[in-house]
Amino acid sequence: MKTLIKGGTLVDHSGKYRQDLLIDRQKIIRRDTDITSDADMEVIDARGLLVMPGGIDVHTHFNIDVGIAQSCDDFFSGTRAAACGGTTTIIDHMGFGPDGCSLDHQLKKYHHDAAGQAVIDYSFHGVIQHIDDAILEAIPQMVHQEGISSFKFYLTYKHLLNDGDVLRLLAKLKECGALATVHPENDASIKWRLQQLTQQERGDATRHPWSRPAVCEAEAIARTLNLARLAGDAPLYIVHLSNGQGLDYVRMARAQGQPVWVETCPQYLLLDDSRYRHAEPLKYMLCPPLRPRSELDKLWVGIADGDIDTVATDHCNFPFQQRQKMASTDFTRCPNGLPGVENRMPLLFSEGVMKGRISLSRFVSLTSTQPAKLFGLWPEKGSLLPGADADLTLFDPLARSAIRHSALHDNGDYSPWEGFVCDGWPVITLSKGKVVCSHGRFIGRAGDGKFLFRKAFVNREES
Repeated sequence: MKTLIKGGTLVDHSGKYRQDLLIDRQKIIRRDTDITSDADMEVIDARGLLVMPGGIDVHTHFNIDVGIAQSCDDFFSGTRAAACGGTTTIIDHMGFGPDGCSLDHQLKKYHHDAAGQAVIDYSFHGVIQHIDDAILEAIPQMVHQEGISSFKFYLTYKHLLNDGDVLRLLAKLKECGALATVHPENDASIKWRLQQLTQQERGDATRHPWSRPAVCEAEAIARTLNLARLAGDAPLYIVHLSNGQGLDYVRMARAQGQPVWVETCPQYLLLDDSRYRHAEPLKYMLCPPLRPRSELDKLWVGIADGDIDTVATDHCNFPFQQRQKMASTDFTRCPNGLPGVENRMPLLFSEGVMKGRISLSRFVSLTSTQPAKLFGLWPEKGSLLPGADADLTLFDPLARSAIRHSALHDNGDYSPWEGFVCDGWPVITLSKGKVVCSHGRFIGRAGDGKFLFRKAFVNREES
């Protein structure tokens, strides 16, 4: 049966249009003014609603084992929450595997974890936890035969890469048509500061932002940009940017012609480090940590002027009760990460569009179109053009709603966004033409989401 979305305002990355949208066999087949319905169509009344491409969250961590704990959202509950927030595609960052494992070890595990569970379409980023000839030789097969066209490496944590290995990796990824994504923090400075806290017996969570200051992140961004330059201008994607100095380094690199893109997250736009001085600081443990209010303002400038390319969530959900049990006297024992996959779209819409910081089209670009282009999903995803997948979110710009965890769809026990009031709310979500959430009620089905074989990386700003 065809589906007609009638009477709404279509919004994509280029503009907005008073048009109807016709869907057949999971695809958009027509957009036009006043399409006539017939008896064989399901009609969705979109009067007063904005019809936009479904969100694409390119930074989630579902079912991740971080060694000391496993996140509480699996690929069913995580994608369910995403769908109820207007997101129709996720790309999950796979966690580390056993020491010395093959490049495809985690891919096999994650395929097993997600199969038959996801309610929306999904893919994975590869994870690089060490470099040797076997790892480098396996990258082309991952890109061209497995559809994994982006890989993440870390400059901190157990499996950090040294500069020499980063150079080898960046050169290989560029050669294979893959995008490098980096978690940038200076590991040596973190270890030194944590050692000082240990000597002072300061394990309270108020010290978390001191242990990983903004300059620690900014230095690692600058270093990776220079290594990417040395690797022949290898394309680079900075994950979860949290500070203005790091963004300035990106601007400098772009001025010299380097291909680099930047992601930030709602928590770095809306939450500041005063949260660590409140009664429950363990609710806000993540890396990089929350920053001073002045850094949030710098990131909003980057959002408005186009220097920040995507907004993702870094959703990594550990219950507050678990955090308290593990880390009440020592914050370094707390599993890091915040939930948020369900709240990204309404938060950015409310704080960005409704407060006049960004346009509707910029909202679509940040949350859907640019992620699709960067990560090999365009034009099937992130578009309202005929032939695209019918992944849609319908927003009511007049709806006003306070975020309450009791109404969310993840498996956690709290939300860092509790009480935030959003102007504008996603009221209907369609995945491949099928309604999966309607006015807060989840009606999707486990297994309807399929793995997406992503195309090799292409710098669309040059093509």
